[in-house]
Amino acid sequence: MSGIAIGLHGGCGTLSLNLQTEAEWAESRAHMASALRAGWRILRAGGSALDAVQAAVVVMEDSPHFNAGYGAALTEKSTHELDASIMDGASLAAGAVCTVRRVRNPVLAARAVLDSGRAVLLAGEAADDFAASQGLAMVAPNYFTTQRRVDALKLLQQRAATGAFVPASEAEKHGTVGAVARDQQGHLAAATSTGGFNNKPSGRVGDSPLIGAGTYAQDGVCAVSCTGQGEIFIRRVAAYDLAARIRYGGQPLEAAATSLVFETLSSHFIGAGLIALGASGNPVAPFNTLGMYRGWITTDGELTVATHQELHHLGAA
Repeated sequence: MSGIAIGLHGGCGTLSLNLQTEAEWAESRAHMASALRAGWRILRAGGSALDAVQAAVVVMEDSPHFNAGYGAALTEKSTHELDASIMDGASLAAGAVCTVRRVRNPVLAARAVLDSGRAVLLAGEAADDFAASQGLAMVAPNYFTTQRRVDALKLLQQRAATGAFVPASEAEKHGTVGAVARDQQGHLAAATSTGGFNNKPSGRVGDSPLIGAGTYAQDGVCAVSCTGQGEIFIRRVAAYDLAARIRYGGQPLEAAATSLVFETLSSHFIGAGLIALGASGNPVAPFNTLGMYRGWITTDGELTVATHQELHHLGAA
């Protein structure tokens, strides 16, 4: 098990503590722990980092607590358009899908694109059709809808209709899930999945399915998955920027990630966060918002999850 590690995020801009019950917060932490353990089992058995991040993201896509898969945000037309990507740090192979509506787990569709070797990014109906052709589980679009997202969309649209200047919270606007891992061979991988942001324009594509913007992995450098306002992450090529700071600038992972979040991205006055893993060592998870769903299992096998500032140490994975 020497050297293996995994980390994840479930989106920055976490709700204020008083907006959910403690039971709801506890369940979200339990789902993150389950996601980490799903990836850890693969790593511990000698499996690949790529398989590990995929497994972790699938668990989070199936949870209603995160804006990816089941429980994803709604567009301005009350529909779901889901994005995901995955990248292998060993070969730089990558796969992604955007604006899909019917594949139950978008990260599995992204992995199928990677494995096909025929493209990096497939979009819309064609991506759903490809996923179906690969035997992936398909669902009716309303499978992804939860009352929480319906209520959030209604509130945002009511504010817009009345002209009320009440800035939406980061939690109302967006959210993403992502995972990074290092396996026994020292290979790195990253994956990201999202529903975008509530009340987003139909057809909008953020950073999550764009390699180098929201997701990046390269052996010997880093693996990273980002969360925040995707348009800024695209303009900043944020995920690759982190890798470049390390590879060409010689910065340590933690310093590079902290500078990216608290200086570069914060200069745009946006909520931002990321989970990243270096060539050696343990995950880092900087964020500049009230909270960020996050967790990791370190090289010593210790599991930690958190939603706000307090860390919940759960012991051996």
